[in-house]
Amino acid sequence: MTRFKVSMHIRSIEAADRDFFIDRCHAFYKTPACNHEIPCQNAERTFELLMHGTPYADCLIAEDEDGTPCAYCLLALTWSNEAGGLCVWLEELMVDDEQRGKGIGSRIIAAVHEKYNTAARYRLEVTPENVRAAALYHVLGFEDLPYNQLILDTPPLD
Repeated sequence: MTRFKVSMHIRSIEAADRDFFIDRCHAFYKTPACNHEIPCQNAERTFELLMHGTPYADCLIAEDEDGTPCAYCLLALTWSNEAGGLCVWLEELMVDDEQRGKGIGSRIIAAVHEKYNTAARYRLEVTPENVRAAALYHVLGFEDLPYNQLILDTPPLD
């Protein structure tokens, strides 16, 4: 894997990131990283939650050398009895197409480790089709779990 040195800054999401975040969320759900789309209002609700503060979610934004956002990482924060502490879920990691292969994903994950350095576990999901991302995650020390995941979606409360 070729590594490029890219001048960039990683920071917490801000109100000015609304359009970038919502646009890239919808783009994320159309990539091999996910096998389904989400309702438009989900990204908007998540953004509003992030702006009003919550102990359950966080989002980091990577900016290129010009200060333009080029990637985001949405995190879900939970307690894990199995791990014995805080579990940081990397829910979504989206790097703009033209910025991929420059080490941005690795640097965002390093920033997550730095920000949540007391976490007992870092966890993520990867689809079988997302081979490139899975390879990166393995290089960074993530291991496969022998679990199948099940979900039960309920209608949103309005």
